[in-house]
Amino acid sequence: MYLSGVARRLIAQQLLDEEKAQEAQTKATKSGQTLVKYLAEQGVIKPDILARLCSQEYGVPLLDLSAVRQDPALLERIDAKLIDKHRALPLGVRGKMMFLAVADPTQTDAIDEVRFQTGLSIEPIVVEHDKLNRAVEDALSALGAGSMDLEDSDLDSLEMGETEPSDATDLSKGDVDDAPIVRFVNKMLLDAIKRGASDIHFEPYEKRYRIRVRIDGILKEVATPPVSQAMRIAARVKVMSKMDLAEKRVPQDGRIKIVLSKNRDIDFRVNSC
Repeated sequence: MYLSGVARRLIAQQLLDEEKAQEAQTKATKSGQTLVKYLAEQGVIKPDILARLCSQEYGVPLLDLSAVRQDPALLERIDAKLIDKHRALPLGVRGKMMFLAVADPTQTDAIDEVRFQTGLSIEPIVVEHDKLNRAVEDALSALGAGSMDLEDSDLDSLEMGETEPSDATDLSKGDVDDAPIVRFVNKMLLDAIKRGASDIHFEPYEKRYRIRVRIDGILKEVATPPVSQAMRIAARVKVMSKMDLAEKRVPQDGRIKIVLSKNRDIDFRVNSC
């Protein structure tokens, strides 16, 4: 089968053999994704290597996004929905040219929509997809996309209706009540509510852990916590949804009730497998 330039570079640099490159391209095509997006989301190639390959293949400048400070005024020039939809960030404007951070320079739809909305010419800049995802989340928080009255100060004391752990969870109490884990899980739930997500997927793998939310039918990666925290996050979610912590062999169903105000609460249906 025909292999894209990125696939051929991966083979030439012995990062993938031809069979695996063909398999990745086939799966990307079947899922309606570009090869770059598929490789990034599946963690097949390290983000820094993938970004470098894209820069070389498409002749697009490469930038370390961690060295860039976001400008709130610049962020406001692009609709938050476009930033979220395309996972793209404005880096700067020079005359009638906007520099746009993207992980996949073949995202022509992103470039076209931002060009149409801003009225500016768009120059794509390749950045690492994991750093871009984190920067996008920070930008959406700064823009207050879909924000409610809940802020970060509420994360420790967020009220969970009828979800207190039972005595059966005492053996893991140190894990499930750990403050950073509590804040992290609460933030994932609140962010999902703010953004109108229909699903949250906590996905632990052997060498990586990702969290994705489904918005308008599309799953989007929003966080990549350390794999070492997978069991503690799972334990916290199980306790919040009144599941059996000791049971790991069969699927369980639970429910998390978040009280947002006196007149409003949100129910999450939880499934573990």
